[in-house]
Amino acid sequence: MCQLRAVIEKNGKQETVMDSVTALEVVDDGVVLSTFFEDPKKIDNVRVQRIDFLGGEVVLKGAAGNQGEQ
Repeated sequence: MCQLRAVIEKNGKQETVMDSVTALEVVDDGVVLSTFFEDPKKIDNVRVQRIDFLGGEVVLKGAAGNQGEQ
């Protein structure tokens, strides 16, 4: 089983949004992250910048410099 850590890149630094991500769904206005034991979390105004499968990390970047959580 492979789980990822989701981070948002802001001003050249990375901030962890969620650990042990089991699913990532791209929606029109951002992404929805899911884990086994937490409710899904929607992150607005972001896009997937890169996925590091060996490092177990997905990096999200705000669209036009705007990141938000809901």
